[in-house]
Amino acid sequence: METEARDASTAEPASEVESGADSESESVIPEVFLARSGSDYATIDEALQEVLRAIRQHMGMEVAFISEFVAGERTFRYVDRDEDAPAIEVDSGEPIEGSYCMRVVDGRLPQIIPDAWELRAAEEIPATRAVPVRAHLSVPIRLSNGQIYGTFCCFSTTPDPSLDRRDLAVMRVFADFAARQIERRSVIVSERHAARERIQGVLDERGLYMLAQPVFAIGDSAPVGFEALARFSSGPLRPPDQWFEEARRVDLHEDLTALAVDEAVNSLERLPGSASLSINIEPDAVISGEAGRLLARADARRIVLELTESRRVEDYDHLRSELAHLRSLGIRIAIDDFGAGYASMRHVLELRPDLVKLDRSIVSDVDQDGDRRALVAAIVAFAEETGTRVVAEGVEKVSELEQLVAMGVDRYQGYLLGRPMPIVDCADYRLPDDLAPVLAAA
Repeated sequence: METEARDASTAEPASEVESGADSESESVIPEVFLARSGSDYATIDEALQEVLRAIRQHMGMEVAFISEFVAGERTFRYVDRDEDAPAIEVDSGEPIEGSYCMRVVDGRLPQIIPDAWELRAAEEIPATRAVPVRAHLSVPIRLSNGQIYGTFCCFSTTPDPSLDRRDLAVMRVFADFAARQIERRSVIVSERHAARERIQGVLDERGLYMLAQPVFAIGDSAPVGFEALARFSSGPLRPPDQWFEEARRVDLHEDLTALAVDEAVNSLERLPGSASLSINIEPDAVISGEAGRLLARADARRIVLELTESRRVEDYDHLRSELAHLRSLGIRIAIDDFGAGYASMRHVLELRPDLVKLDRSIVSDVDQDGDRRALVAAIVAFAEETGTRVVAEGVEKVSELEQLVAMGVDRYQGYLLGRPMPIVDCADYRLPDDLAPVLAAA
């Protein structure tokens, strides 16, 4: 009779239990989640693990876990426990039918159990005595489509008669947050899988080709060089930097870089005369030695290696050492997008490049903006002192070109002088006739 009374007192109607979600339960969970918010699934894993620990400690329990119901099994996805608590391995599983989790979900067990040894329905489960399980709290994790993902559970090897509706309210709040995070994680993992397949498809099919944009110098009607620019054959239609950033997210950036450099080197022999070819690469690829391996078969004297950056350089000593080796082969070094992002004056001072390429944000409207002219003048003066050539990229107006020529910039690149073009068109390309007087020899 005592057991029946305990059953009735703990298996309360859901509506009554849910009404217990008060300010106490709200204070335990959301703040932790917000502190660990992020769009990466690893960050979500960390958030779930931290909240699991917070809830377990708040409840004074020895073990807390999130389980998933998969193909007839209960699989432990996240586990937090005291050092001396019963061991549960992440991603281990067992038949769902004999578990507390399933019996809580289908109503055979109450969600609050102060002492499983006093509950007839719990005594029927072997784990109750084997683990042992005494105090137990469990709530379903329900996804937005109504599907039961699994459960969030806490238990201890000692009874806890103080468990009440407020504890269950905290569990419910957590389960709601957990469901949202699990769904977000599922979307991120799915998107990552699709992205990896997309990049792998480019690698497998060599679905990348090169265009070349001409670079001109004073007094030359033929280009003195070209910049290799990667383009992708497959969709989605988007800028190349987004392809490379996606490749980084799925750990295929090095492979995609290798393909791009290989295609660029293949195009070198089809360029006219002694024209140079600028190839974009990140410092990490230089530091690792990958750049040297990728360029080993190229005519080094015709290669300009443009260092681009999405992250700050941390090891200048190692980078300088690798660049010295490349220079010894005849490769010239350029700093791309100078004046923007991480391509700072320190970057130039540390690496002593052969060329610096003015970012288009500096070149644009230089003929109308005094501040831009002052900056260009300072860079040109610095370059003259250090023996560095200045290349202006993103030149789109005749007035910009005239201003840059007057200020002593060495080389010019942009839509005004020539758009990116197929490699086969490079051999016969010449400076547009109307620009010849502007770039005439002094």
